[in-house]
Amino acid sequence: MALTDTFVKNVKPTGSKAGEKYADGQGLYLHVKGAGKYWRMSYRFLAKQKTLALGV
Repeated sequence: MALTDTFVKNVKPTGSKAGEKYADGQGLYLHVKGAGKYWRMSYRFLAKQKTLALGV
């Protein structure tokens, strides 16, 4: 499911210390924590799992 602009603007943290992850597809997801919202991209490079934080 692709995340909409309205959903991203209105989503609130649940209070969980780890935060919540909302997948957008192809490894891109929105990580919502009490401190804010972060876009992250999961990918593989040289057979290792990596995560790129966008806008942090």
